Amino acid sequence: MVDVTLDESDDSGAVVKLQTEAWELNIRAPLADLMRLRGIKEADWDARRSFSVGTCADAHVFWVANEEQATILIGQDDDTWDIAVTVPLETVDQIARLAEEHM
Repeated sequence: MVDVTLDESDDSGAVVKLQTEAWELNIRAPLADLMRLRGIKEADWDARRSFSVGTCADAHVFWVANEEQATILIGQDDDTWDIAVTVPLETVDQIARLAEEHM
């Protein structure tokens, strides 16, 4: 299970915190961009389609889906990332819902 929190920042954006017992990931993005994650199933890794939404540690964050999982890729691009984390699709849906609530 992944805990999700969303805090608004002062620049009409937000910080999304994804957290488990083993790791934590903080992603910064405009609320409108986070709402785009509602369409995560269109970001099909097998078709080499990803969503570029947010930054983490001053690197781009790319999102892809595969069956019931989403993978968050952090790095220069979606082919040569530095960090990858897999979460349930429902976690990404929760991020989009929280962003919509804060709009």
